[in-house]
Amino acid sequence: MIPLEWMPPLMFGGLILFMLIGYPVAFTLAALGLVFGFAAIEMGYFPAGFLQAIPQRIFGNVLSNELLLAIPFFTFMGTVLERCGIAEDMLDSMGQLFGPMRGGLGYSVILVGFILGAITGTVAAQVIAMALISLPVMMRYKYNMRYATGVLAASGTITQLVPPSLVLIVLADQLGKSVGDMYLGAWGPSLLQIALFMAFTFVISIVKPEWVPAIPKEDRTLQGWALWKKCLWGIIPAAVLIFLVLGTLFLGLATPTEGGAMGAVGAIVLATLRHPALGKQKRIFWAGIAAGGVATIIGIYAFKSLPFQVAIAVLYIAIVFMTVRAATIPDLIALIRQAYQTTMRLTAMVIFILVGSTCFSVVFQGVNGGPWLEHLLSNLPGGVWGFLLFVNLFVFFIAFFLDFFEIVFIIVPLLAPIAKVLLTPVVGEDAALIWFGVMLCVNLQTSFMHPPFGFALMYLRGVAPKEVKSSDIYWGALPWVGLQLILVILVIAFPNQVTMFLDKPIAVDLDKVKIEIPAETDSGKSLEDSDAELQKAFGGKSEEKK
Repeated sequence: MIPLEWMPPLMFGGLILFMLIGYPVAFTLAALGLVFGFAAIEMGYFPAGFLQAIPQRIFGNVLSNELLLAIPFFTFMGTVLERCGIAEDMLDSMGQLFGPMRGGLGYSVILVGFILGAITGTVAAQVIAMALISLPVMMRYKYNMRYATGVLAASGTITQLVPPSLVLIVLADQLGKSVGDMYLGAWGPSLLQIALFMAFTFVISIVKPEWVPAIPKEDRTLQGWALWKKCLWGIIPAAVLIFLVLGTLFLGLATPTEGGAMGAVGAIVLATLRHPALGKQKRIFWAGIAAGGVATIIGIYAFKSLPFQVAIAVLYIAIVFMTVRAATIPDLIALIRQAYQTTMRLTAMVIFILVGSTCFSVVFQGVNGGPWLEHLLSNLPGGVWGFLLFVNLFVFFIAFFLDFFEIVFIIVPLLAPIAKVLLTPVVGEDAALIWFGVMLCVNLQTSFMHPPFGFALMYLRGVAPKEVKSSDIYWGALPWVGLQLILVILVIAFPNQVTMFLDKPIAVDLDKVKIEIPAETDSGKSLEDSDAELQKAFGGKSEEKK
């Protein structure tokens, strides 16, 4: 018979063992949960009815969770945008804009990675698109190969932290916090990360200028207004799409799921707008955009008036026309079909991992795994800072073997209650889990970058020319992993960069709260009459007036 106090470490050790063997995580979680669950029933640690919590949680917390609908919407949006040509235009125009300075191509890759991260949300799409476009150009102008591959892989992982990141959505779900708050908390570290990447490129341009040469003037084909026009043609549609997704969310006009749905429709419209087969029919879209602007102005002064409704109807007609037109262009039909397939695969993977993690977590809590883990982590030397150091090191190393979805669904639910207790004295109860979630998100970025299993490096290896050595890709990633770890340290040391955008908690002294009831204004009724009517209304008996 296995002692109860041995059950949690055995479950945790079995999980790590099977993952190292390479067995699929979703099935490992479910199998371990059920095997240890039946063993616990046999040994009398909990009754058989306890396992009824597994299907109840699967149907109640997973399959009926509307927040998780945002994942297929954002995945579909990112897949469509990755193939519609917006990345090519932005990288070309930004490359020529920053071309005259040393490291200009590096700056352009970082900035475009930041913009694409705010509209795609997927690392694979971003790394592949930017590598296919920018790596041959960097090789042509003799950029150092390790710098070139490193900046491309690192800029692709920016999407993990920049809203509307899928990682932030699932972290918000597992931590029980608002997606909007998680997005607001991530903006500070996102901007700081861009600053770190650009500062590193600037230092390289000073110390090793031959690694990041400027583009010769004769190779810069666009100048003046033509260059700015091309930059705006890539940036403005992206900015509109970012507002549809994030602006409506921050303004309280849409939920994350609704914002994702608008982003998916917006991606189809943008892909159709950029396709040459549309021709002069673009005027219908621009008429709809103009109508939307008119509706905005009218809505400020006469919301829901007839002119407002007419303008909105014109905008809707233009959007419907663009989506229907997409179904008549063969290239876009193939693109949308590929996006559906990618979305289906990712969504199915997430659901299977969630089902498996539910089986595991229910049994883990049933054998007192929560108290065991809390006792283990609460007694670490260094208090809260020792806890943060241990957790970040643990996540960093386990990310060598696990995908970020698996880490979020397995590890985060176990750590969240402990983190809330330990971090509340530092940043307050409302911001504690937001700070913890953003910190983990920054750390999880490294899972795509560190050798030998970093997915971003594998994506880059798959599309890079044969003359690019794998050793250059792996060695080139190390400085950028170091920058991401520096960002983790900065997030731990300066939590204000996460909490400064959050709503400040309102302190209410309940002892000073006063509820005032206005006096009766009808002078024809006496206080006794009013009291009698009130008692009669609630079924009581009033005393007869003497």
